[in-house]
Order: sequence, then structure tokens, then C-alpha cells
Amino acid sequence: MSQIADRVDAENAARPGAPTTHPEFDRLVRTMWRLRQPDGCPWDREQTHRSITKNMVEEAYEAVEAIEAGDDAHLVEELGDVLEQVVLHAQIAADEGRFTIDDVVRGLNEKLVRRHPHVFGEHAAAGDGGEVQDIWDEVKAAERAASGAGERSYGLLDSVPASLPALMQCQKISKRAAKAGFEWEDVDGVWAKVAEERAEFEREQPGSPERAAEFGDLLFALVNVARWEGVDAEEALAHANRKFRRRWRAMEEAASRDGAELGSLSTERLNELWDRAKEEEPR
Repeated sequence: MSQIADRVDAENAARPGAPTTHPEFDRLVRTMWRLRQPDGCPWDREQTHRSITKNMVEEAYEAVEAIEAGDDAHLVEELGDVLEQVVLHAQIAADEGRFTIDDVVRGLNEKLVRRHPHVFGEHAAAGDGGEVQDIWDEVKAAERAASGAGERSYGLLDSVPASLPALMQCQKISKRAAKAGFEWEDVDGVWAKVAEERAEFEREQPGSPERAAEFGDLLFALVNVARWEGVDAEEALAHANRKFRRRWRAMEEAASRDGAELGSLSTERLNELWDRAKEEEPR
């Protein structure tokens, strides 16, 4: 694969406007290396892959928040924090003699080339994103077979990380199951499933583990409605969260102007403030 990657890189480099050197990246790698030296930073030196696992997730979410806010300066900072996690993990591994940042970058580049035969190979050009996804799945299946993974029992859903947030994980596994033929005939069938799950939820005792489990099934069914409607459930819920935050903040400001706090107001007054915040919100 390295020969193919070399050929592709030579072709890429010959194109007008192609990026060339990135000295700041090398400087970052050297800075992280220095922080992990015996006379470096005590905190950085004592970190392990496991000790900073949650940092990777938190930094990624903060980058997404900057994207949603349309704040370029903040996004530059947050993408830097995500990159810091990558470089730190690579340096931890390098210190243990396992792999280096070059292995990470080389592996990523070769995978990008391998999984885009419609750009870098002899595969016919893809007409749209759906065709690209089909090509991607074909290449991944070939990779598993070549690595020997095909010799063991490999389930359809095994490649969906169980560590993903539940809503995002639900979207991915329901999409894959549907692609394998486990699907309703139309969206009405999905709504019927939602009604069925709601009825099962309501039959269970309030506060019981069984009722909680049925609520999970109800959520799963609703995510399938989103899939049928072409809605990203994760983004839809994130949008609803942002909208609620905006309206709640407007309620707090309105109450403050009246010299009151929300916690001291009646339910009727809170509903009035909510309706006002909703009406005054730009469409």
C-alpha cells in the first residue's frame, strides 16, 4: 500500500495549490515530546491512554459546540485541543515503544487512499454520497477479509463502537440493520411501532426497571422515524437543547427585570414567560 500512497502523494503534490510543508505540526510533536521527558511536566509524564480517555470525548464535543456557534476563533482553539489529544496519545505510545505519530498519520493516509478508489484508484467515479458509502463498505469488508477478521464470526454491528453516545449508536445500528433488509415497508409502519412501544411502556409499573427498559425501546423506535424522515436524530435533539437553553435564558432575564428569580414564580407565571420567550424568538 505504501507504493500506492507514494504514487498518489506525488500526483497530489503536482497539482496547483497543493499543501506542502507543515512546520508547525513538527513543532507541536517536539513540544509534546519535551513535555514527556524526565524533566518535563509531571502531569503529562504520568498520563496513560486510559487516564485521558474522557478528555478525547470532551474535546471533540467542545469542537462541535464551536462549529454550531459559527465561531472560527473558538473552533481553531478547540480543534487544537482535539489534536493535542491525538499527539499526546501517540507520544505515550512512542515512549512505550509501541507506535509513533508517524505510524498514526501514515495509517490514516493509506486508509484514505484505500477507501477512495473512486478518486485515487481505477473505480468509476461516484455519483453521490450514497454510492461513496457503498464503496466505503465494500473496501472495509475487503480489509477485514485481508486481515483475517473474515475467518472469525464478524457481526454486522461489531464495527459500531459501543462507546458511542446512545443516540448516535442507535442511529448507526438501525441504519445497518435496515440496509441488511430488517426494515419496515413505509414510515407508517415505524409510527405503528412507536405506538406499540408506548403502550408497552405504559403497561409497566412506574419507577420499575421494566418501565425504563420499555422507554429505551420507545426511544429506539423514534430514532427509526428520524431515519425514515432523513433527520439526524442527534442533531435534531441538539437543536432542541439549544432552543430550550435560549428560551430559558430569556425567561431568566425577564424575571430578573421584574426583580424575581424563576424558582420563586408560580407554574402559571413560568408558562407565561415561556410563551413570551417563544413568541419573541426570531423565526
